[in-house]
Amino acid sequence: MMRLRLMFSHASVRAMGLAAVIGCGFLILHAPWWAWLLVPLGIGAQMLNEYSLHRFIFHLPPPERQWAFDMLYQAHYGHHDFPTNHGLFFVPVWVALPVLAVNFCLVWALATVLGIPAAFDIAVAIVMVGGVSTFLTYEWFHMTAHLTVPKTRVERHVTTLHNQHHFRDFSKWFHVSPGGEVIDRMMYTAIDRDALKAQQRIEFIRTLGLSPDDPRLISARARFAGKYGLSPTELAQAAAS
Repeated sequence: MMRLRLMFSHASVRAMGLAAVIGCGFLILHAPWWAWLLVPLGIGAQMLNEYSLHRFIFHLPPPERQWAFDMLYQAHYGHHDFPTNHGLFFVPVWVALPVLAVNFCLVWALATVLGIPAAFDIAVAIVMVGGVSTFLTYEWFHMTAHLTVPKTRVERHVTTLHNQHHFRDFSKWFHVSPGGEVIDRMMYTAIDRDALKAQQRIEFIRTLGLSPDDPRLISARARFAGKYGLSPTELAQAAAS
């Protein structure tokens, strides 16, 4: 119950949860029965989306301009900087909703161009039901990986791999959702236990390779300290670590 309260306290989770409910309602009331068969396509597509966003967008090289750095800090850098801060666990709403809209429009447009009947219904099934449900699953497992709570076997496995991304090598294990490790292995961003034991921990792991006292980090931390409840002690420790 605590995890559900924490998860749905975040705006993007509430918005995406509403989108999933609306999508399911639409399929039940308006779509042909076969549209439900397309939901698994959304699951696979969202896992690819999860990996791609994490690797190629959230881990972009740090921008020189402070405003761009601040956006990336809110989107992901800050989560690495303060991995136990609850406010930084979740994808910001200004990332989640535009991605949802773009994905929906792409699937709708593609189905329309190909002349497939019920193109709108197809987009609802793939994106709003399959994709969004997988996004919510990702948020659950990601949040759980960063909490000290009793965990199922699957949750413990996800936590083990995700901790390697955070605390050993941030260029590995970009997936979070269960089963997504297949994508990491295909993209050569997996790392096995023996290799991990032989590899030294990457320098400045929590700041994604930046010096902890980089002026951009100092500025971003100060700007968002109030929003995320970061204490002066936490800020000082982050700059010194």
